[in-house]
Amino acid sequence: MEDEKGSFSRLKGRSERGKLAEDMALEYLLKKGLTLLQRNYRAGHREIDLIMKSGHFEHKNEMIHIVEVRSLSEPLVKLPFETVDRKKQRAVISAAARFIYRNNIHFDTRFDIVSVIFKEGGVVEVKYFPDAFAPEW
Repeated sequence: MEDEKGSFSRLKGRSERGKLAEDMALEYLLKKGLTLLQRNYRAGHREIDLIMKSGHFEHKNEMIHIVEVRSLSEPLVKLPFETVDRKKQRAVISAAARFIYRNNIHFDTRFDIVSVIFKEGGVVEVKYFPDAFAPEW
């Protein structure tokens, strides 16, 4: 688990907060050396927020990261990553299976969560949970 903090102006609506959270998660993962393959991939009614890649083909350590971004504002009843329940996990895994099949991907896949908390005073906390859940292929 890793985190990063930053200060941002007041947020308006839920969709604006969600878009900002995805932007922040993407920026965070890019700084960690991951490469964006696709954003907001849709498979029917299921969606994957970010599909990233890490590693290098030459070193045979390439990996796909299926990333679910969750955000909440304070005061919190639970942490954002805790909202990724089994039903949501199955939906993300199903969409990932379609992406993997359609793109003929033959390397490891990991399911990560990026949790974004919008705190009072314009402070935003980003936490990364690599390998947060596993598929039941």
